[in-house]
Amino acid sequence: MPDLLLELRSEEIPARMQRRAAEDLKKLVTDALVERGFLYEGAKAFATPRRLALHIAGLPARGEAVREERRGPRVGAPDAAVQGFLKSAGLASLDQATTVTDPKKGEFYLAVIERAGRETLDVLAEILPGIIKSFPWPKSMRWGAASAQPGSLRWVRPLQSIVATFGPETETPEVVPFSVDGIAAGTVTSGHRFLAPSPFEVRRFDDYVQALERADVILDADRRKDIILHDAKDLAFARGLDLVEDEGLLEEVAGLVERPVVLMGSFEERFLEIPAEAIRATIRANQKCFVLRKSGSEELAPAFVLVSNLVASDGGAAITAGNERVVRARLSDARFFWETDKATKLEDRLPKLDTIVFHEKLGTQGERVARIAVLAKEIAPLVGADPALAERAARLAKADLVTEMVGEFPELQGLMGRKYAALQDEHPSVAAAIEEHYKPVGPSDRVPTDPVSLTVALADKLDTLAGFWSIDEKPTGSKDPFALRRAALGVIRAVIERSLRLSLASLLNGRFASESAERTADLLAFFADRLKVYLRDQGARHDLIDAVFALPGQDDLLLVVRRVEALGAFLSTDDGKNLLAGYKRAANILRIEEKKDGHAYDAAPDAALAASGQPEEQALAEALAAARQEASAAIAAEDFSGAMRALSHLRAPVDAFFETVTVNADDPALRRNRLLLLNALRAATREVADFSRIEG
Repeated sequence: MPDLLLELRSEEIPARMQRRAAEDLKKLVTDALVERGFLYEGAKAFATPRRLALHIAGLPARGEAVREERRGPRVGAPDAAVQGFLKSAGLASLDQATTVTDPKKGEFYLAVIERAGRETLDVLAEILPGIIKSFPWPKSMRWGAASAQPGSLRWVRPLQSIVATFGPETETPEVVPFSVDGIAAGTVTSGHRFLAPSPFEVRRFDDYVQALERADVILDADRRKDIILHDAKDLAFARGLDLVEDEGLLEEVAGLVERPVVLMGSFEERFLEIPAEAIRATIRANQKCFVLRKSGSEELAPAFVLVSNLVASDGGAAITAGNERVVRARLSDARFFWETDKATKLEDRLPKLDTIVFHEKLGTQGERVARIAVLAKEIAPLVGADPALAERAARLAKADLVTEMVGEFPELQGLMGRKYAALQDEHPSVAAAIEEHYKPVGPSDRVPTDPVSLTVALADKLDTLAGFWSIDEKPTGSKDPFALRRAALGVIRAVIERSLRLSLASLLNGRFASESAERTADLLAFFADRLKVYLRDQGARHDLIDAVFALPGQDDLLLVVRRVEALGAFLSTDDGKNLLAGYKRAANILRIEEKKDGHAYDAAPDAALAASGQPEEQALAEALAAARQEASAAIAAEDFSGAMRALSHLRAPVDAFFETVTVNADDPALRRNRLLLLNALRAATREVADFSRIEG
């Protein structure tokens, strides 16, 4: 079957945009084809610094014929309805329609529309220009004389050529006939900007890949990554060194070169006095180079790996020397920052935080630090941390934001603070907390173990959440500019993974200037939603979380999780499943009868009246009283498994009650008491969860 080859060649595409752009191109083209009924066997997109390419295999040469029956108005309908039908069906007159009889609705018109299958080449020519002109680049530009015209082409960088061919392997493919702003699709492209700039012709995908290889372009980004990683490791091994791998940098560098050439440079040993993280940040950020370690050690070596886009005649000596000059200059700057920062204590930097606005409605960084310190001192006893150390760590936690090193490399915040704190003889727990209070940053990041670090991390995140909630800056849809979802998840992970007992309501109340109770409740609901996401990833059911959170006072996340776990285990048993079914039956009866009678049945049942009824009625009344008392005591002792065991004793009497007892008895007093028994069942289950929120 025929294949499509599409290449869009331009000036350099930023590395960060390439992979997403390739996937967007594949999705847009394949979706447009599928919408028109053109299915395919496979599709793959590619990106290099100067081109996006797409290969779609197994497209049909022609679309299938379409036969559609379109029902029209009744015979004798007004002329306007008939004319509308003719126009929509593409008929010239009613002579081209048929008449069909419906036994119930009478006679009506029917149009049979048959369309021949369209040529795939024509469909491609129709859809590709629109996709190119509306391509969703994060940033794009217009250029040349045409840029002055409304609706002119926008592309990430000036688009230079388009290759678009379609045809089977056994024949010469045809050019897809279209153009975009004067750039006509054809069969001509060019290779590496410097090594093989001459144009050449391509026809189909296999020829295209081989021709690019000969022209010093490796089309597949993953293959470029493999070449860079393999050559860098080999080069390091030959020098007795180990490569410090960096997936993010590898992805970026692979997007900067079409023909990767790996080289090694060096710098003076004296620069190793700078913290390793600062060296790595300097070399990575400024030169996009990889750092190296001494073999079998965590100590950095005075060398780095760079990736060139050229096969140089001198073996890369000039390129390496140029990179070494820049690295040396940047490391000199970093060394200056390091020495300058060491001369000033973190505590002496605190006044400068009062000049930095954290948020226009939430004050300065200095004001924020003061709030975090107060909260940390409050949390410390609950976490097992020294309150004085926690307060000290909180006050110094943001001080490195005003250092020279962090000003140059913001990604080193926290880490540099820890190093400066250690040099200034701060308590080890204080120094650790300065770095670790940002953790966990993401789902794969670890939760701090040191109690002081844990305390400041919680205080920092809770202050952030309370602050933005107080000014109604909450996440909406996919937008979360202040990373509040991440902050809430950090609190949840800290509480659960470190088995912390915290009352979030107690910690949050009073943090809001107005409507404290309402804002606290709203923020707790946000925590509940985040907890659902977290526990769902762990395999828990969201409805069980809802059922537990529906009970009042559920602000201790650790107990919520334990209760959810116990509830899930109980409902997986036969006793749990049957009790849930009995509860739902009771709840349905109560809902119907309460609506009919116009009042709730929420009083306690009459034990004497139950005893005078059927034996199953008395047995249920006694079992409910015992189970509720036992479950309540177990909940008070935080024995959630015990509470579930207490409820499990209700299964048999509930089953027996529904099998033999008629709830809507003729005797009004007996009927009322039996409805009160059902309410007692509802109340007993609410000792552990709101069963009405449980699905199934």
